[in-house]
Amino acid sequence: MDALKSSFLLTTTPLLPSPNPPSTKPRIPIHSSVTPDPWSLSDGNDPSKPKPRSKNSKNPLSDDNARRIIKAKASYLSQLRKNQGSRVQTPKWIKRTPEQMVQYLQDDRNGHLYGRHVVAAIRQVRALAEKGEGEYDMRQVMASFVGKLSYREMCTVLKEQRGWRQARDFFDWMKLQLSYRPSVIVYTIILRIYGQVGKIKLAEETFLEMLEAGCEADEVACGTMLCTYARWGRHKAMLSFFSAVQERGIILSVSVFNFMLSSLQKKSLHGKVVEVWRQMVDKGVAPNNFSYSVVIGSLVKEGLHEEAFKTFAEMKNAGFVPEEVAYSLLISLSSKSGNRDEALRLYEDMKSREIVPSNYTCASLLTLYYKNEDYSKALSLFLEMERKKIAADEVIYGLLIRIYGKLGLYEDAQKTFEETERLGLLSDEKTYLTMAQVHLNSGNVEKALKIIELMKSSNIWFSRFAYIVLLQCYVVKQDLNSAEVTFDSLSKTGLPDAGSCNDMLNLYVTLDLMDKAKHFIARIRKDKVDFDEELYKTVMKVYCKEGMLEDAEQLIEKLGTDKSFKNNWFIQTCFRTVCYHRGDEQLDEKDSTFDHLDKMALVLMLNLYLADGNFKRTEEILKLLLETAGGLSIACKLINNYVREGDTIKAETLTGKLIKLGYRLEAATIASLISLYAKQHDLKKAQEVFAAVADSSTNEKLIYKSMIDAYSKCGKPEEAYSLYKQLAEEGHDLDAVTISIVVNALTNSGKHREAENIIHESLEGSSKLDTVAYNTFIKAMLEAGKLHFASSIYDRMLSLGVSPSIQTYNTMIRYEFNVLLFIWKATQHEGIHASYQ
Repeated sequence: MDALKSSFLLTTTPLLPSPNPPSTKPRIPIHSSVTPDPWSLSDGNDPSKPKPRSKNSKNPLSDDNARRIIKAKASYLSQLRKNQGSRVQTPKWIKRTPEQMVQYLQDDRNGHLYGRHVVAAIRQVRALAEKGEGEYDMRQVMASFVGKLSYREMCTVLKEQRGWRQARDFFDWMKLQLSYRPSVIVYTIILRIYGQVGKIKLAEETFLEMLEAGCEADEVACGTMLCTYARWGRHKAMLSFFSAVQERGIILSVSVFNFMLSSLQKKSLHGKVVEVWRQMVDKGVAPNNFSYSVVIGSLVKEGLHEEAFKTFAEMKNAGFVPEEVAYSLLISLSSKSGNRDEALRLYEDMKSREIVPSNYTCASLLTLYYKNEDYSKALSLFLEMERKKIAADEVIYGLLIRIYGKLGLYEDAQKTFEETERLGLLSDEKTYLTMAQVHLNSGNVEKALKIIELMKSSNIWFSRFAYIVLLQCYVVKQDLNSAEVTFDSLSKTGLPDAGSCNDMLNLYVTLDLMDKAKHFIARIRKDKVDFDEELYKTVMKVYCKEGMLEDAEQLIEKLGTDKSFKNNWFIQTCFRTVCYHRGDEQLDEKDSTFDHLDKMALVLMLNLYLADGNFKRTEEILKLLLETAGGLSIACKLINNYVREGDTIKAETLTGKLIKLGYRLEAATIASLISLYAKQHDLKKAQEVFAAVADSSTNEKLIYKSMIDAYSKCGKPEEAYSLYKQLAEEGHDLDAVTISIVVNALTNSGKHREAENIIHESLEGSSKLDTVAYNTFIKAMLEAGKLHFASSIYDRMLSLGVSPSIQTYNTMIRYEFNVLLFIWKATQHEGIHASYQ
């Protein structure tokens, strides 16, 4: 090809104006081997002004029947032209002398484009296709035609050949004839024949021969060569030849550019498509509808989105109606980029032009609606597809299943899945896995596993995504062995993703397998798994729980310096906290200001240093947390969590730090601490916490109730009763639970009179009592032997509409049985013989 380019550039004559005026004789048009209409067409003769029947109208026609045939044919073509529309060309008026008419009939040209001898030559050469290479001599075959065929007729015979060997041999014979003269036209004919069958080497040799013969290559010959390269995928040679053509200043037709653009796009050489397109525009070649459609697709694939939309606008401004493919590509592009308004505008524009959308377009719109949670429009679009009879494919059914799943319409999702299977469209693993995820989200793990088993039985290859979904099923099911086997299978397909690692780690934590969790973290860090924020949080929770400060700091420093987490404030807060408290020089001055602190990250760091016992850093991080909005509330919730977990040391440490910094704990937190000490029977510490807030004017019932409960649990009913009386005298409205605690404590210690006093005060006061309180009162009075009072409490309970519980009846039945048993024993002891009903 380099030799061809070099020869083309250096051996041909420059493209300069010819010294001789151009011939007025038109070129022979180059057509395909399809037999054209026998009546040639021109581009401008007005049929309303017919020319005279002959140059000398006085001479009559020698054969009126021949003229009748010609006129009938002309009339037929005229009618055909009217039926075809205004753009069809007008047939020429045929003028022949009487002698020419006789010769016309003798040549059997009625209804044929060529003369009898030309047709015979075409058939003679075509018949050689039955013989193999070297089985004939073209000179002998064409001996009878020597001197009978003009140069133009020989070109006709060459053009009508169907086999490249016959064309090659005839062309060689043709060059031996006296009437032959080298011409770019005849070389273009043979180039086209070679190009159609992929004889690229022969075409290149012929092109060089044309240049050596002194024939200047024109746009048709060059276009023929370019189309040959494009047709057979020789894109490197095509682009090299195209560069040579550009250097020669030859302007190609739009059809040649279209052929090149289409060929490059089929091989996904979208960058080259854009380059050729830009050169086409620079040369001033006007693109057509096909040109725009091809280049818009390549601009989208190449990521030149803005230019793609600009080209689309130019296409519409030029008066072309964009094809559905162009709309589809831009709608898909807008959907993926999240430009919902642009996608819908394009769709509305397409509908206004009555262009029926394809499956791909509908799938893009459904995906857009799904991402924006606009499920009503998604379902409307699906109904519109049914009205327009747009057949839904598996992708669309998969999206519909996903939408039904999001809406919680699990039965509809299952029906859609079954319909997909019934229609024979179920072949992609994504559809199976979508249905499995819908079942998984609905909490039906067994159905999800059945779908995956169905996919296995259909011999569908398991991808990474399939293993990921299967792992999620086993994690939800808490099937550790199956989850570990699935994770190992996933690892064999490549490095596991962060989400799967997080699922597996959460399973270990849930099952309290902390040793396995630590081993798993070491494994994924060694394998250099790419962490995301969720996996990082889970790993850090394990490190905090296990007090693995050194490992945690190493992970923080690694992720904090990772460019992909540069704008992740959770990870950056952890990183800056560690570096700041170390005094590291890794932070710039502007980074050490902590303008964007993540609260949850600070809580995580608090947990980390509390677990390690580093109280200095704990206090420093606590200060940062308290400076943020709602920081105190977060710290109090953290203390509550420690209390629930029974972690007294962490709760006390954090409480002490808050009090030292001058902050007052929330009532719920104080109550939680008192309750924690009460469970541990550490009344002294409970009293210290209560004393710290006893003088506050904002004491709440929750704190009092906790302290009374602490006295009760620690076996100090007198103190509980004393605190109760103090609160009652101060006018505090204590709730039913607090009253029940005091009454129960007094009853258990045998102080029935005090308990009775509280009960009377409660019944006579405005306290709102619940079933538990009434049960406590009834039990207390029964144990005190106040049967009638207990009965009256029960009656009052019913009259006020408070529903008794099973405990109410159990208490009354048990005590009534005990009383009857006591009386029976007493009568037996005194010897009294009586009957009791």
